[in-house]
Order: sequence, then C-alpha cells, then structure tokens
Amino acid sequence: MAALHGAGPVAAAPAQSMQAEPYSAERLAALRAEGKPVFVNMTAAWCITCLVNERTTLSTAAVQQAMRERGVVYMKGDWTNRDPAITAFLQSFQRDGLPFYAFYPARKEPVVLPPVLTQAIVTESFEQ
Repeated sequence: MAALHGAGPVAAAPAQSMQAEPYSAERLAALRAEGKPVFVNMTAAWCITCLVNERTTLSTAAVQQAMRERGVVYMKGDWTNRDPAITAFLQSFQRDGLPFYAFYPARKEPVVLPPVLTQAIVTESFEQ
C-alpha cells in the first residue's frame, strides 16, 4: 500500500516542476535580447479567473511539457498590491486589469492571449 500511496505526489510532480521567474521589465528585455521565447502571466491573489487558469491550464503537465520542449521561459508578475512595474507593463498593452497573458515568440512581436485560457490556446501560441 505504501507504494500506491506514494505514487500520487510523484505523478503530480511534472505538472509543478516548471517554476516561474518573477517578472521584471529588465529580465524580460534580457531574455528577448537573447532570442528566448517568453510567456508572461500577470496575476493577483484576488483574481479568481487567474487562479482558475493557473490550476486548469498553466500548471498542467501538457502545458509545462510544451514550455520545456520549446525552451519557453515562464515569467509571472504578482499585481496583488498593484505593483507599478506591472501596471506599466499592462498599460503598454492598453490594459488595466487581470488576467493578462502575453507570449513573446523568439525575435517576434508579442501575442496577447485571451483572459480565459485552455491548454490548446496556450500550446498553440507556442507555434508562432
């Protein structure tokens, strides 16, 4: 029984193995200059849609694997306390609310994703 009990956390581990880098404009610019694809997730503790998207899409094994396979750097900004750097980022896209997701393909213009995500929407954006 111990082996069966231990299988649960091991099976869930791949979906949580990719850690998000904290968002900063400087780090995003550096990654872009290196030609790396970057997925930016702007979220907040009070944003229910953000939390649902993270649970049902962004933390899934399929999305995490697609990020790893394509070398996508996952950045996450926390706007819970209205961080001015995140406000500036949102305003650069003429946005003033959450959720907000942008995928920066290597050496291309960013693609804004819809506020409600699916695994297909995210993984297909990586084909840009």
